Amino acid sequence: MIKFTAKKQGGQIFIIVALSLVVLVGALGLAVDSGLGYLVKAKLNAAVDAAAVAGARAVVQGDSEPEQRQHAETAARRFFAANYPAGYLGSSAEIAGIQVDFNSQAPGRIAVKVSARATVAVSFMRVFGFNALDIDASAETIRRDVDMAFVMDTSSSILPVAAEVRRHAATFMNGFSSTTDRMSLIHFSNGAEVDEPIRTGALRGFDKRRIVQQIESLPFQGATNSIEGMWHARDQLNRVTSPHRSSLRVIVLFSDGTPNSLASFFKFQPSANCNVSGVISTTDDIAMREAPRGLWNQAKAQELVGGGCAQNRNLASILTANALPDWYNAHGIDDREFRIVGGGPRLVENDTSTPERAFVNINHAARNMVEALAARARAEGIHVFTLGLGPLLQQLSGPELAPDDTGENLLKCMANTADAPQRCRTAGAGQPKGVYCHARTADDLQPCFANMRAEILRIIQ
Repeated sequence: MIKFTAKKQGGQIFIIVALSLVVLVGALGLAVDSGLGYLVKAKLNAAVDAAAVAGARAVVQGDSEPEQRQHAETAARRFFAANYPAGYLGSSAEIAGIQVDFNSQAPGRIAVKVSARATVAVSFMRVFGFNALDIDASAETIRRDVDMAFVMDTSSSILPVAAEVRRHAATFMNGFSSTTDRMSLIHFSNGAEVDEPIRTGALRGFDKRRIVQQIESLPFQGATNSIEGMWHARDQLNRVTSPHRSSLRVIVLFSDGTPNSLASFFKFQPSANCNVSGVISTTDDIAMREAPRGLWNQAKAQELVGGGCAQNRNLASILTANALPDWYNAHGIDDREFRIVGGGPRLVENDTSTPERAFVNINHAARNMVEALAARARAEGIHVFTLGLGPLLQQLSGPELAPDDTGENLLKCMANTADAPQRCRTAGAGQPKGVYCHARTADDLQPCFANMRAEILRIIQ
């Protein structure tokens, strides 16, 4: 009896152990195969994310929606393959679909959605009749359209590297969508010219070929009137009426120096017979003590007004002793938006009684004005990006050689960067932040322009 019971209990234990092994194998299989599936899922997610971002970046290429769609799909497939190696952990994966949707979310946006599927063979889970795991993933990237004014310094100091500047600036413009982005091109030296007006109203896009041709033919001569370039940039963006504006509005200013010119209605002696607005230019170095030059046509990069106003290097002889106006009024004699005399942060008086006093006050006014224009643009929701070229930007210049009064710091103030002088960060609190990039040599232009483009086309998911 006891012996019989022992045999019966042994059989029961065998059944229990067998059932337990099945459960243990199943649990082990679930753990191993689930872990494998998790790794494949993570890799697949990363691959579709990269593919969607790449597609959104590439969608700007081409001059029509079909061409842009093709570029986006090609880039998405290439980046998916680069981020999901063939046979990863014994799996196979492929893109299930790429959708490029123009204006799907809202006007001014392009959505790129990538979906993919991976199949991974299982091992232990075969016990329960499963041969493979099918894993799906998808990602969507939305590329915002941009309204942009590109402002190029074409002063004579850039002439030695003009070819490099033209080439990299053209490449920069090629990185935007000719069908969905709006672009304006402006260049300045003594005055400023709008080479390509921005499209207004509901019409989007720009003529990429023409704008590149214009960049490639720009001359480099004259002084540095950044103010007129910035004035036109803000004016161009604000010409787009509110209902049709992009959610991302940007001014990009490229320069190799600090502003040394100012346009307005200046006060001339009656004998000069000069009663028009125009530009007075100075040097960058007080040690030269040159008389102010002008009067230059503010609407042309390099052209004297003519008549009694055109004295070039002898302008001081026909100015009154207090020739600077209280307000910047180059575009309207009654304009009262930007104060010149007493405007700050640099001291400006209307004193032009000597070449030295004219140099100090015009130079200070020029620096104040370009910062004020940038601040007003930012207050209107416009991002300002600045790109500086050359080592002189990092050296003190101007009338007083104040510790922080370098061209680089001025460009940082315009962009409202985190490392701008404290006075600029305080004034720009709550305003859009931009980016400043310094190209010490012409070889650094390409990465700077590339960084600018990447920052402007910030991808939002």
